[in-house]
Amino acid sequence: MLTLYGTKGSGSAAIEAALVRAGLAFTAVDAASWQPGPGRDALLQVNPLGQIPTLVLADGTVLTESAAILIHLGLTSPPGLLLPAGASDRAQAIRGLVYVAANCYAAISVIDYPERWCEPCDEDMKARIRAGTRARLHEHWRVFADQFGLGFDAAQPGALALLATVVSKWSGSRPMLQAERPAFHAQLLRVEQQPAVAAVFQRHWP
Repeated sequence: MLTLYGTKGSGSAAIEAALVRAGLAFTAVDAASWQPGPGRDALLQVNPLGQIPTLVLADGTVLTESAAILIHLGLTSPPGLLLPAGASDRAQAIRGLVYVAANCYAAISVIDYPERWCEPCDEDMKARIRAGTRARLHEHWRVFADQFGLGFDAAQPGALALLATVVSKWSGSRPMLQAERPAFHAQLLRVEQQPAVAAVFQRHWP
């Protein structure tokens, strides 16, 4: 049995949706670094950074980092389910997963915790860091939409579609995409409406 550490509205939604799409049974542990309690205590035992999602495989192997987890699940699931079967398309999907993790997902941490990137850091500095990072985040999404966004199979979403659909829900990215990249925004909505994904998203964003 797999064990997934995460909480509502977090990046663990993408991993949960991938596990459901792959038909893999798992135990969910409600845990996050900002939620004191037994879940966080258990999470810290397997991931000292306390980051979610964290996935523990049946043999005890610990996987962290959303892109790495999704790549592993894609490579161990039937070809074409979470990662494309063709080598070139698969390479581009992996590129896209790392792009989201390195550019879009990483920016969220700065927006949420600007004080980690400046010392001293007063409220004015925090606001300036958030504003600049959000502007950069939205530019990253514009580039992503142009390079990767229209290649999703919304009816059978793979790992890249799942991660992009979750991470784009944060920091005002969806309204920006709806206004500036409406075709890509429509693709994200179609991914959310896929039955298996919709059930997961309903739990995370009721």
